[in-house]
Amino acid sequence: MELDVAGRTVRLSNPDKVYYPERGFTKLDVAQYYLAVADGVLRGLRDRPTTLQRFPDGVDGEFFYQKRAPKGLPDWLPTARIEFPSGRSADEICPTEPAAVLWAANLGCLTFHPWPVRRGDTDHVDELRIDLDPQPGTDFHDAVRAAHELRALLEEYGLRGWPKSSGGRGLHVYVPLEPEWTFTDGRHAVIALGRVLEERMPGRVTTAWWKEERGERIFVDYNQMARDRTIASAYSLRARPRATASTPLRWEELDDASPEDFDLRTVPARFAELGDLNAEMDGKAFRLDGLLELYEKQLRDEGLGELPYPPDHPKAEGEPTRVQPSRARKRT
Repeated sequence: MELDVAGRTVRLSNPDKVYYPERGFTKLDVAQYYLAVADGVLRGLRDRPTTLQRFPDGVDGEFFYQKRAPKGLPDWLPTARIEFPSGRSADEICPTEPAAVLWAANLGCLTFHPWPVRRGDTDHVDELRIDLDPQPGTDFHDAVRAAHELRALLEEYGLRGWPKSSGGRGLHVYVPLEPEWTFTDGRHAVIALGRVLEERMPGRVTTAWWKEERGERIFVDYNQMARDRTIASAYSLRARPRATASTPLRWEELDDASPEDFDLRTVPARFAELGDLNAEMDGKAFRLDGLLELYEKQLRDEGLGELPYPPDHPKAEGEPTRVQPSRARKRT
């Protein structure tokens, strides 16, 4: 079938294919969802190199991440050259209109993973993304408590954060930035924030990279600000049986919210009523000077420096060993 998307025709093949068996949602349901929230999802993707998480056979089938722009790319869909940690490069799609979202949905894309940069400058981040990830033994409400403390901490440094559900058990908080800082700077800023949260919420928050050291705490995943690491965009559907979506939230509703409240059926009605809660981010741009000074102070006064990168990244100056602590003890 063909869909009219803001004046552009987008083809949708196999509209009756079931993508979410538990609830019976089809490919057409997914397309209609993205039509309903098109302005919101596009706000988070516009001009950003975007990786597509594709599920050609639905959430119960195999999936893959499409980083390089696929063959047959429409001539109206631009790309940007991005560089991976390995030094290799690729051209990724950069959505600029709602039709791009529906075009990707036709390929089986359920979740969009945009970079925190724009296609005009792919080396300087314009969003700080803080991922509050509940570890086993904790849940969404533990992440909410950490988010409230994070909000107060950001305000101390003249920053404002916008929260959203991850679509799973966690929370994401975004801060729009002046595009003057590198991925390393953004990552260091999140490390500095995470260390303060650890101090203020002992036993509840951690920046420990190795899972065996995290315990039942909320992990501040600082490596989500590393190059080529991305977070599901606002309004992206997630590959969960209930078809939940990563949804922008108001700070005052966090305490009563549940991730299961926001899904393919409920989010369009919420969007129609409230609009895009992240639209306020447009026109805002904060600076990282204070957090980077904090990182340097932690290094200078407490000897707290670099933390481990993901395994696909080159070894960074001052980075500790990447050997799992329990294995290091055995070797000793």
